[in-house]
Amino acid sequence: MVFTNWPATMKNNAYIVFGFLALVWGMTFLFNKTASTLITPTQIATVRVFMGFLPVLAVAVIGRKLKWRHLRYAHHFIAMSVLAGSLYYFSFAKGIQLLPSSLAGMLSGAIPMISFVTAAIFLRDEPINRRSMLGLMFGFAGVAMIARPWDASISAHDLAGFGYVGLGSLCVGLSFVYARKFLSPLGISPLALCTYQLGIASLTLLVTTDFTGATAIFDNGWIALGLFFGLGLFGTGIAYLCYYYVVEKLGAVKAASATYIPPIIAVLTGSLILGETVRLLDLVAMAAIMTGVVVMQSGRPRKANRNSIPSRSPELCPATNR
Repeated sequence: MVFTNWPATMKNNAYIVFGFLALVWGMTFLFNKTASTLITPTQIATVRVFMGFLPVLAVAVIGRKLKWRHLRYAHHFIAMSVLAGSLYYFSFAKGIQLLPSSLAGMLSGAIPMISFVTAAIFLRDEPINRRSMLGLMFGFAGVAMIARPWDASISAHDLAGFGYVGLGSLCVGLSFVYARKFLSPLGISPLALCTYQLGIASLTLLVTTDFTGATAIFDNGWIALGLFFGLGLFGTGIAYLCYYYVVEKLGAVKAASATYIPPIIAVLTGSLILGETVRLLDLVAMAAIMTGVVVMQSGRPRKANRNSIPSRSPELCPATNR
């Protein structure tokens, strides 16, 4: 009887992990914001990448996924470490420092749309139809409602924050394209790819980051725990491992739907814990973004859904989206 129910039990476990994954990704905005009150965005990115790298490296070594022959593709790993590693994490850390974490979380919901657009431009194998275009219109209208570039009261400080979040989102979209074009044909384990990506990004940031004043993070034990464990270990490294467990048990499309939940969690934590003001228009904008993503992805034919890039691509580290 136990073995008869085993598949159902594993699937139920996958949904539990799915919920944990969405929660962890959503909480990263809170941990990033609180850390930014004590240390610089570059220091935050360095700690996050390095702590996220440790569990991924451990599992990759235990699973014997790393091969010496992979060194011949080091130039691709370096490119990915910038697009989906050091530059991405810095951009979002800087954007979250400048903006309320709730707004940054809302804007992150547009990442699947940016990924779709970059794939359509550079790969030209993403189906573009009326439903996809309608979804993009909804989504980018939501982004515009949050950014409000026409509003003279929007400060240069806020615009810079929007710009950094936009840069980080663009990095993710380009990383999907790069992974599809150059890494997918190599047949290297996704776990190995993510290990190389985070490892090189960790080394780059450790060498280039100015750690002056970084010990200030320990002035508040809870903020330090949030950075090292909430944002780094769990929000980046263990989140990757959870994501691939969900992909294996539920499929990539269902796993990618975990991206719909973090913006909501970011709004809740930002307003309830940090006391950030969330306007009704912002909530409408977030709803428009999420509706746009759902409509856009539903416009893909079934064949495209199996082969096209989901909002988190199995070819690269999924934690790079948060």
